[in-house]
Amino acid sequence: MPALRIEGYVIVSADGMLANASNVMPDDLKFEGDKQFFTAALDRADLILHGRNSFEDQPNSPRRKRLILTRKVRAIAPDPSNPNATLWNPAGASFEAVCEQAGIRAGTVAVIGGPFVFGMFMDRYDVFWLSQAPHVRLPDGEPCFPGVPARSPQQVLASHGLRAGQPQMLDPAADVTVTPWRRT
Repeated sequence: MPALRIEGYVIVSADGMLANASNVMPDDLKFEGDKQFFTAALDRADLILHGRNSFEDQPNSPRRKRLILTRKVRAIAPDPSNPNATLWNPAGASFEAVCEQAGIRAGTVAVIGGPFVFGMFMDRYDVFWLSQAPHVRLPDGEPCFPGVPARSPQQVLASHGLRAGQPQMLDPAADVTVTPWRRT
């Protein structure tokens, strides 16, 4: 199979959470600069990969080819509600098989969550784009990765062979940055 470039994207609170205790991304974690960065990245991606609770809800969302992880199918199935989506149960089919089924043989796969999905690809990311909102706290929220909050998101990424690059400012008023974590 030709090379797929796998990139991850998440914005987290100061305590490493991607959603509140109700498993909802609160408005406090939404910033225009991060939204623009995320939208542009997904517009460039050949395939979006996420769990059943993650979705970007953007104007181009219905046109994007996607894989949705779910246990509701045995292996691979078309999504009856979205002709651009394929449902995938990793217990029944490999990532390579589902990409082949979806018609993706090369290009960029954007992994957008949730925590279980991010964890599945920790040893395969070419780059993980970690956006941080340092003034937002989400007590009892949904951790971005398996192992958080016992370890920080940065410690989790580093433990999987990724190294931080130069952060980019996305929202100066809120100190929101994005840091690329690249495989060494």
